[in-house]
Amino acid sequence: MLELALRAAREAGALLLANLGRRIEVSHKGPIDLVTEMDLASEALITNLISTHYPRHSILAEEQGSSGAGDGAEYCWIVDPLDGTTNYAHGYPCFCVSIAVERRGEVVVGVIYDPTRDEMFVAERGAGATLNQRPIRVSDTSPLDSALLVTGFPYSIAEEKFTNLDHFRDFSLAGRAVRRDGSAALDLCYVACGRFDGFWELALRPWDTAAGALIAIEAGGQVSKFDGRSFDIRTPECLATNGRIHDEMIAVLQKRRQ
Repeated sequence: MLELALRAAREAGALLLANLGRRIEVSHKGPIDLVTEMDLASEALITNLISTHYPRHSILAEEQGSSGAGDGAEYCWIVDPLDGTTNYAHGYPCFCVSIAVERRGEVVVGVIYDPTRDEMFVAERGAGATLNQRPIRVSDTSPLDSALLVTGFPYSIAEEKFTNLDHFRDFSLAGRAVRRDGSAALDLCYVACGRFDGFWELALRPWDTAAGALIAIEAGGQVSKFDGRSFDIRTPECLATNGRIHDEMIAVLQKRRQ
């Protein structure tokens, strides 16, 4: 399964990179939530490979939803064919392909490929995490005021009361700096390899975090909900850190819920 995930991620990434910057068809799932023809093409490539090799597995993909063998299958592939769609639609080279394999509710394989940098992040549960086949570890940065953090904003930012803008302000004051790159999957990988020290975001879906959370954990990181409870890819909030600043970030996040 890992070998197929690697193949699918690399082939889909090559397809995306070959079409980066050309005029592509863009439609809207919401006011600012885009889907492009390349999301659909990448997803078709990946899901066709999975269903051909593992017809008894189920698939949960961002654009087509659930398919394959259904809820009773032992294995479920969780696919984001293009994480960073808005970036991609504007020709901004920050996007990736994310593929995870879940066995009976536990993510056991995670693969994230950034074709613009030819960077392949991989994790198997209990076996550590790698970047281009070299082991990676989270940073040792602490305390929080020395940390470089990253986040994102929900597509419903104009409609919801709880939008992450307050947290962005709070962490901009509490940390060294905050970035917003537009790809939660890559943000989690960058925590895993020490480029970022902490990540938080809300309104996430399983395909945003399934592979990246495993990669961060296997690289020695800590992943939880905003209040420190156990993380679940089917809940919408995610806090991932190097572990050293985790409690400090929880404290900042909880200020807005008191």
